[in-house]
Amino acid sequence: MSAPATARAVLDLDVPGPVLSRHLYGHFAEHLGGCIYGGFYVGPESEIPNQDGIRLDVVEALRELGIPNLRWPGGCFADEYHWKDGVGPKQDRPRMINTHWGDVEENNHFGTHEFMALCELLGADPYITGNLGSGTVAEMSEWVEYLTRDGDSPMVRARRANGREDPWRVPFWGLGNESWGCGGNQRAEAYADLARQYATYCRDHGDNRLYKIAVGPDQDDYHWTETLMKAVGTLGCSRNPRGYFQAIALHMYTVLGSWEHKGSATAFDTDDYYATLVRAARMDELITRHSSIMDCYDPGRQVGLVVDEWGTWWDVEPGTNPGFLYQQNTLRDALVAGLHFDIFHAHAERVVMANIAQTVNVLQAMLLTDPATNALVRTPTFHVFAMNRGHHDATRLRTALVEGPDARPVGEGSLDLVSLSASRKDGTALVSVSNLDADRELELVLDVRGGAVAGHTARVLTAPTLQTHNTAEQPDAVAPTELTTVTDDPRGLRVTLPAHSFATVSLTLA
Repeated sequence: MSAPATARAVLDLDVPGPVLSRHLYGHFAEHLGGCIYGGFYVGPESEIPNQDGIRLDVVEALRELGIPNLRWPGGCFADEYHWKDGVGPKQDRPRMINTHWGDVEENNHFGTHEFMALCELLGADPYITGNLGSGTVAEMSEWVEYLTRDGDSPMVRARRANGREDPWRVPFWGLGNESWGCGGNQRAEAYADLARQYATYCRDHGDNRLYKIAVGPDQDDYHWTETLMKAVGTLGCSRNPRGYFQAIALHMYTVLGSWEHKGSATAFDTDDYYATLVRAARMDELITRHSSIMDCYDPGRQVGLVVDEWGTWWDVEPGTNPGFLYQQNTLRDALVAGLHFDIFHAHAERVVMANIAQTVNVLQAMLLTDPATNALVRTPTFHVFAMNRGHHDATRLRTALVEGPDARPVGEGSLDLVSLSASRKDGTALVSVSNLDADRELELVLDVRGGAVAGHTARVLTAPTLQTHNTAEQPDAVAPTELTTVTDDPRGLRVTLPAHSFATVSLTLA
């Protein structure tokens, strides 16, 4: 066995940064495969315990994560979804074909009221994506009114006729989805004008204030970002940006191969593992470059960057509908998630929200449901979200890796093998750290400065192999355990991490 790698990281307890919004840990639910039907929603007649059709074991599991927001109904599906088809008596709701995902029939039994009931059960803020692809300005304006207006109006009367007296609080609204692609194949300039038009008619009602999120770039489309920022700001000017929208959305998936052949979720080797992490680490470059453009037009950083689709994307599991995007979830996926959160934390001055794609049964899911047994499986990625819950709305602390193993060459790039971030809240500090080396242990000295530590606990997520994953038969093959290899050190603490592992160390501050 190779000797452990060694590293030292400085943790400054007295150098606070921005607050790490809980919304960095947001989720995404699209009418796609088994995410809604069979995932969140099983119908009131199901033998699976449910409340008005909403699957309660899914709700219970997600409440463990403190799920802060849920994005719906898409995704590409949002730009062919007409919300009025999903309200009223279920037997009267028109059906449609989901042309984007599997070419299957959508019965619209899960609509606006069901989604809002789900958010209430989860304790999550709704994030609704409007239809700018095949819809109209009036349609989206009326949806906002239907959901959020009190008093009397045509949409208020319609809502009450459908069983809801009081308005809901719906803070987050997406102005379309991927308008550069499945949402209309638009040019940046055309979309910027359209977003301004829709945003004008999406109005605040009562005390509900809309946080409007414009479609941002596809990965490295920097022209798209600059075009949107020109629509709300002035180059080099520090005055308040125009209030058409409050954020722009960035999408980036970690794909190892081509879009046609992305690679297997479970059958991969160590070279594939390292190449995957290099692709995932590119999120830092994208956020840095898009943020630099945004800084030119909004130096006060009043316009947020929302990464509302991110995660790994593999070939579907053999034998499943290719349009349903069902994939397994291994320890590799969990380490991708841990790396992403460190990147989001590092950019918290600009990145205000992120939504993993997707929550149940689709892409890098938190949960998988087994239709044969009705079992619910928590994935390795679920556990990273749970272990990092202490970062929600905590104040970022400065960390610096001052000594460590050399970056590993990977293809034409390289990978830093240690990733970490930290925050403090309510008399505690939480340090998240990943040892991305596939083969070697890591001995990390946490050089704690600017305060004293009265106690500590630690947990670790790892597995015998990178390919290990959870199933209905082995639901805990990858699950967090106590990390006992944390000892005092003259500089603070010494933490020994297994190879390919993610860990959190919670510090009680004196």
